[in-house]
Amino acid sequence: MRKTQKKIALINDFSGFGRCSLTVSIPIISAMGIQCCPLPTAVLSNHTGYEQYFFDDYTQSMIPYYTQWEHLGLQFDGIYTGFLGSYEQVEIVLDFIRRFARPDTVVIVDPVMGDDGKTYDTLTPRLCRELVRLAQRADVLTPNVTEACILAGVPYRADLCSLQELQALAETLSGQKEKDIIITGVEQNGEIGTFIRRRSGDCEYFSQPLAGPRRAGTGDVFASVVAADAVCGRDLRNSVHKAAAFVADGIRLSEELQIPPQDGIAFEMLLSRLIPENAP
Repeated sequence: MRKTQKKIALINDFSGFGRCSLTVSIPIISAMGIQCCPLPTAVLSNHTGYEQYFFDDYTQSMIPYYTQWEHLGLQFDGIYTGFLGSYEQVEIVLDFIRRFARPDTVVIVDPVMGDDGKTYDTLTPRLCRELVRLAQRADVLTPNVTEACILAGVPYRADLCSLQELQALAETLSGQKEKDIIITGVEQNGEIGTFIRRRSGDCEYFSQPLAGPRRAGTGDVFASVVAADAVCGRDLRNSVHKAAAFVADGIRLSEELQIPPQDGIAFEMLLSRLIPENAP
């Protein structure tokens, strides 16, 4: 059988500094052997966790941009979506999926909506409703606890961490289309946990000691590793463990290098760990 390379469309913002979004996903997914095709939703000088930033909204350019891909006859093995700043962008992404997703295309949705029980300033009620629609279209869904609660329409609790509660939350998120659901950021007793619900209904929870303070872009790093493995059909459990370990090692290294938390994690020095063993 002829050997081919997987191709994935990355729909997210481009932040020039701060290690998040496309500037994280492109190198990580590329290191894992997959061709990256970015579709920017906005261009920023640095992410919005800094006091000041330049911002250029790309909403009006997204459809003309990917219409050219359609003219080229491009097809994708995966479609991975991250931060979307408006309900208009969600509809554009749903249109993109309708145009480009084949029956075997894996749709990975990282629903960037909030954290620590708080929503981001951009999350309006209408945007929230549209993101619920997008989440239902996912084959792989990667919310943190806050985002899972928002999508499921249940109140957030800081102590929402029992296996029964997490399983009920994941089952609500599965909706009418079975999907793999990974709920991240479950903090308890000095550890950070991850809950997995496979589309088969099987569930698993694991945790590891907190590697350091919270840092920008760790969700993007985690979801990028998961997205690359999903497109390649790799085992979900192994993928999630690999992603969690990669993030933890990146946090520890960043602490050693005294990198400010808002500058993200120094994943660049660890990329060689993600290169597949059978790479040419």
